Amino acid sequence: MPVNKKTVPATSKRADKRMTRPPLSKTAKTSDAAAKAAPAGAVPDSARQMAAFEQAMKLFHARKLKEARDLFQQAAAGPERDVAQRANLHVAMCDRRLQHAIVSLGSAEDYYNYGIALINSRNLPEARAHLEKGVQISPGSDHIHYALAVAQALSGDLNAAHESLRRAIEIDPRNRIAARQDGDLAPFVNQSLFSGLLFPERK
Repeated sequence: MPVNKKTVPATSKRADKRMTRPPLSKTAKTSDAAAKAAPAGAVPDSARQMAAFEQAMKLFHARKLKEARDLFQQAAAGPERDVAQRANLHVAMCDRRLQHAIVSLGSAEDYYNYGIALINSRNLPEARAHLEKGVQISPGSDHIHYALAVAQALSGDLNAAHESLRRAIEIDPRNRIAARQDGDLAPFVNQSLFSGLLFPERK
């Protein structure tokens, strides 16, 4: 039944203005109730849990699986159940991918093939690491030296790229022609550091 505003005393209106707060949304009421019910320090823990999860996701997408797994484990121990469940799911995903990498990458060719895939996705630091392992296993493989040179050049390490490419050409001179026509190396072939190696006839 509607209340007749005229019957409400003026003093009551002033009291209402002093005491009334803006209505809380349903979400805000729920969060407020949870904060009251939770032990001291739980709200900051929730914030830290979410921050750990978000950082872990960035590392996960960057394929830094070991670092991501550690942060997912931290997030899994937090108070927010939904975040903890998602974190545990990603811990399992990291475990599977890490195990797959350990099992699959045994030979120099395995490291080479994975390194090429990483170059194509422009994950250059990991590409270099895997190709360097391939070179360690099989130092006489010209194609691994060549791929490493590409990864090094694309990441800006031109001196290392020159040395790897020199070694690839030394093992198989046909790599000189390949490098001249390689789209990934196109920005570098006419630089003084590479031109003498790739175009010896110009001297």
